[in-house]
Amino acid sequence: MKIPGKKNIAKGIRTVALFEAFKGMIILLAGFALLRLVHRDLQIVADQIVRHLHMNPARHYPRIFLDAVAGISDSRIKYLAVFAFLYSVVRFVEAYGLWHLKVWAEWFAILSGGIYIPIEIVGLFIHATIIKGSVFVINLFIVLYLIYVRIIIRKSSQILINIQSENLKV
Repeated sequence: MKIPGKKNIAKGIRTVALFEAFKGMIILLAGFALLRLVHRDLQIVADQIVRHLHMNPARHYPRIFLDAVAGISDSRIKYLAVFAFLYSVVRFVEAYGLWHLKVWAEWFAILSGGIYIPIEIVGLFIHATIIKGSVFVINLFIVLYLIYVRIIIRKSSQILINIQSENLKV
């Protein structure tokens, strides 16, 4: 089995780190967007969004959106914004650890990404869409890649230990 070079592994892990940082940035921006909605009439904002997208407010999906917005309070918006900020911090910490090739970050990424796989599979079975399928494939690829990296590193470490022990015997 040919073991890929450390540079290739580092590039792959750093690519995952950039992706995690990107996710963190998107969630952070969503948190700020939520805070802008505090003390505003959400029903008017939601109606403007629906009309801007040229959707019929009487149709099924726009109606679900408008009905959901009707029951949201300022305190709930603040709660969602805080959750978005905390989640983005988690993504940034993970990205930092991956960028610096920390083993804990690799395991954290495997666990945090792996947790979503069963949920994504159920979502695909209930109602498959291109977006759900793409999210699933990307997440699965990242998790499998990081598991592969951990296995490769473990095997290469074992090979080094075996070589070192053979050299000591001679």
